[in-house]
Amino acid sequence: MKRETCKSIRALCLAPVTALYLVSASAQAQTAPAVPPSAGMHQEHMQKGMGGSADMKQSMMTGMDSMQKMPMSGDTDKDFAMMMKIHHQQAVDMAQMELAHGKSPAMKAMAKQIIAAQKKEIAKFDQWLAKQK
Repeated sequence: MKRETCKSIRALCLAPVTALYLVSASAQAQTAPAVPPSAGMHQEHMQKGMGGSADMKQSMMTGMDSMQKMPMSGDTDKDFAMMMKIHHQQAVDMAQMELAHGKSPAMKAMAKQIIAAQKKEIAKFDQWLAKQK
């Protein structure tokens, strides 16, 4: 496979993740308090609120790193399936963090839908990849 094609595939798969990161960073910057939290705020309360967000960011970075380090096989279909599987697993991981740490019933409902849909697609990728061996 041409090097340009590999770069295009990587860029295609990383674009949604990068967009999510940028939107998240922008939203976080807009909602961040202008002054540091008061000394009276309990450390465990501060960590509880950021735990899901920090874990989500770490999950995103790990997924991006996995996709970047994945060696290209030269088979566009196989490379697509492998990278999309990583990408979809990342969505499942982030949705599970929403369920564990989120407060919005609407976002929790969406997270449940994402988990169900992405797991089905991961299974399809696994089935297709198993036939390629």
